[in-house]
Amino acid sequence: MFNYKGIVLQRIAHDCFLVSNGKINFYFDPFKIESEELPKADYIFITHEHFDHFSIDDIKKIIKESSVLFMNEMTKKELGSQLPNKVVTIKPGDSIDYNEIHIEGVPAYNINKFREQGIVYHPKEDKKLGFIVTFDGIKIYHAGDSDNIPEMENLKEENIDILLIPVSGTYVMTPQEASDAAIIINAKVAIPMHYGAIVGSDADAQDFVEKVKKKGLDAVLI
Repeated sequence: MFNYKGIVLQRIAHDCFLVSNGKINFYFDPFKIESEELPKADYIFITHEHFDHFSIDDIKKIIKESSVLFMNEMTKKELGSQLPNKVVTIKPGDSIDYNEIHIEGVPAYNINKFREQGIVYHPKEDKKLGFIVTFDGIKIYHAGDSDNIPEMENLKEENIDILLIPVSGTYVMTPQEASDAAIIINAKVAIPMHYGAIVGSDADAQDFVEKVKKKGLDAVLI
């Protein structure tokens, strides 16, 4: 766990995080949830429709009647009528207030990770998401499955507090690419994700942390 000014982050697995201030609880990309003691979600943020980010079985473990889900149109189509909960659709570039949180949709896509020649794993036109969630005055940026994309240049003006960034390579940034992006974004603290479940290792995460710290920024493993 990691406590930042009263906001507690717990990395569950892969890109899944629980964020809580003790009253409000929200999750990013629920996946591999095994504990039955985790709090139920007030909000759930789904970056895209791939199984390791959008797992109905895992969502059901943390959902309650009043839970609200945030996702793009493609993921909403995949969801269909499987859950009765309120769904708020969001696309890159959107900025909305919802109760006590503010949400910004950020593009998340590949520029150099190819499934076959000329075809990337996460195309820009799919409008997959990263999220900037402002909560108790703290800005948390979950980058989703992305490369170091040009749009990240704009995020240094956002004054991000906590950056959650993928580091595994293959489908997303390598540790070097992620550290380059972290330097651009210039968050108060950077936390690696997208390792240890499908691709990527603890060594990748540690490599990222060391690279970021060498540049004079803070980074932690949780």
